[in-house]
Amino acid sequence: MSIVLGFIALCLHLALMLAAAPLLVGVLRKFKARLLGRTGAPVLQPYRDLARLLRKQAVVAENASAVFVLAPAVALAGTIAAVALVPSFTLGTSTSAASDLLLIGGMLAISRVALALAGMDIGTAFGGIGASREMTFAAFAEPVMLLVIFTLALLVGTTNLDVIATVGREASLGLRVSLGLVLAAVVVLAIVENGRIPVDNPATHLELTMVHEAMVLEYAGWQLALIEFTAALKLLLWMTLIAAVFCPFGMAAPDASPLYWLLGIVAWAGKVAVGTVGVGLLEISIAKMRVFRVPEFLGVALLLAVLAAVFLFVSQGFA
Repeated sequence: MSIVLGFIALCLHLALMLAAAPLLVGVLRKFKARLLGRTGAPVLQPYRDLARLLRKQAVVAENASAVFVLAPAVALAGTIAAVALVPSFTLGTSTSAASDLLLIGGMLAISRVALALAGMDIGTAFGGIGASREMTFAAFAEPVMLLVIFTLALLVGTTNLDVIATVGREASLGLRVSLGLVLAAVVVLAIVENGRIPVDNPATHLELTMVHEAMVLEYAGWQLALIEFTAALKLLLWMTLIAAVFCPFGMAAPDASPLYWLLGIVAWAGKVAVGTVGVGLLEISIAKMRVFRVPEFLGVALLLAVLAAVFLFVSQGFA
């Protein structure tokens, strides 16, 4: 792909991701409401909520420092940087050379740490509770992510996501037990990172269940709009990441004509729709677990990632 086409594909990718993130949340809420027998809000309601918040003035506490003020922008910037590195409908964009899984994890970590610092900056009890729980979960989630990246690197020989998607698109890996275990570990990791049920419930503000919501409880106005948009974008990012690694079929090749981008966009939208249905079915069929059970939940993901690496070592040793 030429430099010009690569840049155009990157711009189109970013535009699609940024525009579709609130729509994903709206469709997910509508789908869950219909499954529960309720009408639910319109699918475009997240756009209206963001527009309403952007028109409001931000209210900042007197003892807030620059950390609290800048945290929403830093969290959004880190998430957008990660989005730019994850391919959606085509391979070979301008950022394909830098599309490293370790770098993507680092960008997401920056976003997480920024919100945790903001939660502690004001000094409220809820903010401290949410920040401590968030970082505790992160301490268990980071080893899972590293083991997943390590296993994929053993399979493909690189941590570059664009190369991993290319190999998967060509069906060079085949069906492997290690890939199934890694997929299960990544799904658990995505649930924890996005604060979805059964780990957290983003629709409530109860003291015993708050993790992410506790950290951002003091935000209002346009700052809260940035945080809500970041959460929606991160959910879409994880769905796109899972699709790129484990289901890259339908993505346009780096040397393909821009006409194939349309097929790639349709395929990407279909994968996201399947992921949305899966998340909705999971969240209405399972209850939220206790906070102290979340490390055990992540421990299962860690065990799956370890087994994936072990099985891969054994299979390569006999090969």
